[in-house]
Amino acid sequence: MATFKDMEDSLKNFIIQEQSDAHNVRTTNMAKYNNIKMWMDPAKYNQPHFFIRISISEAVFNLADCSKINGGLGYEERFIIKWFGRMGIKEKLIELWNNAEKNREDK
Repeated sequence: MATFKDMEDSLKNFIIQEQSDAHNVRTTNMAKYNNIKMWMDPAKYNQPHFFIRISISEAVFNLADCSKINGGLGYEERFIIKWFGRMGIKEKLIELWNNAEKNREDK
């Protein structure tokens, strides 16, 4: 089973790879991606979702289609959408959501 840390690392590695393929590799601040945070809060939004925080920016995305619910990450949102579309990512996030829901119900 995937953990939030696994998903954070997956996203970080994906963004760094995407950035290294771009022409702006010299201006990319890789350290900024070392503190990517991901979490879910079933009490805040009833619909399945995930939060992403990169540096001081934060956004909430719908698990159904990765549409943004709230917040903003600027140009990095495109990386979240591309990452979400990779094989197995959505399924792992749904599994994390189901566990978060179960933990909420158990309390």
